Amino acid sequence: MSTTIVGPDGKSRCRWSGAAPDFLHYHDSEWGFPVGDDHRLFEKLSLEGFQSGLSWRTILAKRENFRAAFHHFDFDRIARFTGRDVDRLLKDAGIIRHRGKIEAVINNARRAQELVGREGSLAAFLWRYEPAQQRTTSEVVSTSAESIALSKELKKQGWKFVGPTTVYAFMQAMGLVNDHVEHCHAREGALAARAGLKLPR
Repeated sequence: MSTTIVGPDGKSRCRWSGAAPDFLHYHDSEWGFPVGDDHRLFEKLSLEGFQSGLSWRTILAKRENFRAAFHHFDFDRIARFTGRDVDRLLKDAGIIRHRGKIEAVINNARRAQELVGREGSLAAFLWRYEPAQQRTTSEVVSTSAESIALSKELKKQGWKFVGPTTVYAFMQAMGLVNDHVEHCHAREGALAARAGLKLPR
């Protein structure tokens, strides 16, 4: 089976981008393009946690609702959430109403504050786990040595819902790994964006 599809504009893309109409723009403009902004990195880690056991399409459709409910994933604000906020979020039909996942985001916001206090930024820490060499194979994988190591370290620091598969999906989406397949038109754009990304030290 081919690893690419041809979109309505005649360009080749990763096969998964054709699974739903809203995937096309996400694939072309976000997935695999490197991110160095702490709030966006925290958002994606949080949303990947919410996705556990669900489809990304479900989460993507609710993403704006999540952003409104969690103050655009400003972890300094989320860290101040109380039990009343948990009760409020459990009544919000626009998000995934799962107590464990909601409480994990609040916990992780506090862990993010601690990490920033030690490392200066989330980006400075997370990007240390970028592989030394990007994969060029079209083989689909769900974990890597780096995602396993990052998951282990985050768990050690007290983060929740950060298993190796969740972390690998985060790394794919945020551009720490470029898993656009070889003939996908977005692969070179993601590589160029990585070359131009300036990360905090």
